[in-house]
Amino acid sequence: MANTLYFPLLLLLLSAFLTATAQQRHSNISPGSSLTSGSNLSWLSPSGLYAFGFHQQGNGYAVGIFLAGVAEKTIVWTANRDDPPVSENATLLLTTDGRFVLKPMQGYETSIANPDELASSASMLDSGNFVLYNSDQRIVWQSFEGPTETLLPGQRLTAGQELVSSISQTNHSTGKFRLRMQLDGNLVSYPVKSLEGQRDAFWSTKTYGAGDNVTLNLDDDGRLYLLNSSFNLRNLTKGVNFQGRTIYLAKLDVDGIFRLYSQNLDEKGNWSPLWSTSTSKCDPKGICGVNSYCILKDLEAKCVCIPGHNHVDPNDSTSGCQRNYTAGSCENEDGRLNYTMKPLDDTKWLDNSYSILTISTKDDCAAACQGDCNCYAVIFEDGLCKLQSLPLSYGRSSPGSYSFAFFKVGVPENIRKGVPADRPSKKPSKKKLTVEILIIGVSLVAFAFLVLAISGALIYRSNAWTHKMISNRGNIELNEDLAPRAFTYSELEEVTNSFKEEIGRGSFGAVYKGTIQNNQKVVAVKRLEKVLAEGEREFQSEMKVIGRTHHRNLVRLYGYCLEGTKRLLVYEYMSNGSLANILFTSQNQPSWDERVGISLDIARGILYLHEECETRIVHCDIKPQNILMDKCRCAKISDFGLAKLLKPDQTRTFTGIRGTRGYVAPEWHRNLPVTVKADVYSFGIVLLEIICRRRTVDSSLPEDEAILEEWVYQCYENRQLSKLVGDEQVDERKVDRMVKVALWCIQEEPSLRPSIKKVLLMLEGTGDIPKPPSPTSSFSTI
Repeated sequence: MANTLYFPLLLLLLSAFLTATAQQRHSNISPGSSLTSGSNLSWLSPSGLYAFGFHQQGNGYAVGIFLAGVAEKTIVWTANRDDPPVSENATLLLTTDGRFVLKPMQGYETSIANPDELASSASMLDSGNFVLYNSDQRIVWQSFEGPTETLLPGQRLTAGQELVSSISQTNHSTGKFRLRMQLDGNLVSYPVKSLEGQRDAFWSTKTYGAGDNVTLNLDDDGRLYLLNSSFNLRNLTKGVNFQGRTIYLAKLDVDGIFRLYSQNLDEKGNWSPLWSTSTSKCDPKGICGVNSYCILKDLEAKCVCIPGHNHVDPNDSTSGCQRNYTAGSCENEDGRLNYTMKPLDDTKWLDNSYSILTISTKDDCAAACQGDCNCYAVIFEDGLCKLQSLPLSYGRSSPGSYSFAFFKVGVPENIRKGVPADRPSKKPSKKKLTVEILIIGVSLVAFAFLVLAISGALIYRSNAWTHKMISNRGNIELNEDLAPRAFTYSELEEVTNSFKEEIGRGSFGAVYKGTIQNNQKVVAVKRLEKVLAEGEREFQSEMKVIGRTHHRNLVRLYGYCLEGTKRLLVYEYMSNGSLANILFTSQNQPSWDERVGISLDIARGILYLHEECETRIVHCDIKPQNILMDKCRCAKISDFGLAKLLKPDQTRTFTGIRGTRGYVAPEWHRNLPVTVKADVYSFGIVLLEIICRRRTVDSSLPEDEAILEEWVYQCYENRQLSKLVGDEQVDERKVDRMVKVALWCIQEEPSLRPSIKKVLLMLEGTGDIPKPPSPTSSFSTI
């Protein structure tokens, strides 16, 4: 036992001696010393191998440590790596009062290091460690204690620390992957911003349970190993005795693979990889964005979109993919399916299923997904049918895995309507075409004489028929494919049985249930109050504009009534009432996946109003009461366009608890121009209500929970997101994403709020979401 302990202790003593010897070889940097970006000057170690200073990053400069004594400059540590690069003539300064700061030409200075006490000097050591000393020459800060993506000989990755990859070889900001030395003794690779656990890990040393004092170490001979406080836990590589001067470094590369490199300084060659955690570049989870999967092409990773999707950024295949069709309901009113299922065999995905069925064949599994409104993809393996909602993550090709996936893809419009797609036809000959034109011409002349002879009779009979149809109130028809039709008041009295069944009432007026007698179509008739004194022509024009806005997430307008001061609108009937009805009652509340789907529905409807319809519309009153639910619980926005028709005071609401403004954006009360960002604010409040299943203001709750937006931000800052969903079992990462989107939407400064298009992309899981500031802050940007 004594011999077992003796050898590791000898190693520790030898390592400490070598480190102390290296620290004795240093160049002193005194207070008042400085470097300027663009000058190509740096603070060198005594051997000239390592340097501290500015290096080029994009069109500017970053501060860090790099190998200056090699053929190709290699960055091994970066200060404040996520700060934007500075321009030329920025100053790096060790001040006379002991601070180490970066001063750009314009803007505020930033700290490069935060030592335990003020620094009296600094040194760039031959070990690659940059240190700050106090007046007693004791180290008060060192770069070795805060590694970025690289581990150097003599440096340790201690429990709780992690290496984080860079965005690219030339941009050393935080990338996609991290290598964490966990407190349980296990060294694990994860995607950035993922939780610890087997679900997101893609490589580990499997040394869990070894304790909280395990460190990752790299020796001067290239030996990479895990060391416990009392023994060598595990060797990852063996030491190599190369001839001449050879240096090593271990790096978490851009592609997420941890590699050990060597370079012979005498030969001035490039870095040679000696060892890596993986041989396949598709192994790291997250190498491809959501809704895409990784394939190997010439040993390089390539990201391919799932069926029905295109890359968010065509210039970046790792950016993730989004739908290339408009999401619709499961089927048309005539029962035709809006989707078909596309297969994709031998692929592996993160299993995020909301339902698992035992089904014998993959075709039956695909059919089960096709008939489920919440299912957009399905995975069939080992006799289990796993229904998935989007987005899908961690996709990669896995030949021979016997894992089958199917994806919903929108059916083309002509096929949905039963019209066969166009087929190529033979080009007619010139002779045949000439004969056909001659026949058509003669026919048209003959027909013209016939039309002139009977036109008078047709006009007379047409006018008589129209008069008869208007007079016949018992035969009301409704053609949904045409523009909104004009109803008479008496017709709508008949439709609603004299306005007998009231189904809702809001600030715009009362809503009544009615039935079109001819085709038994159920409708909702809204009687408007406080309508602007518009002329008949202006009102009809406005109705036609609103009537042409047609989207699956907007309530359809069928018609209107305009008689004297009476203004009524005829809408499609929504059998499940408003979002408020199902969200704020204890019965039949929607599940988390349903609430996510509802949020996406609302965002898509607002996107159409803001960017896709013929006339841009700012809704001005987004709230749960104006979100209606159809028979499939698909969310549809109602009352869009009414802000133009009603008096201004109908679009403003106030609440009395601590100045909370409810759903209304702050700019309404500041006499500032109201833009589409006002709807984004209102959507953010609604999104918080959907997440938490409670109203934005609830005076029955404790004071610190009464205002929803304040309580949510407090839970977000304290990492207590589970409080927001109560007893419901929800992946915390999903809650985190939804909460961050909502907090960005409700920023008081309109310019900080994202566009609704960006909101939709973030909700669908495309791209990372930066940490939002407090909703009342105005000093951050997205």
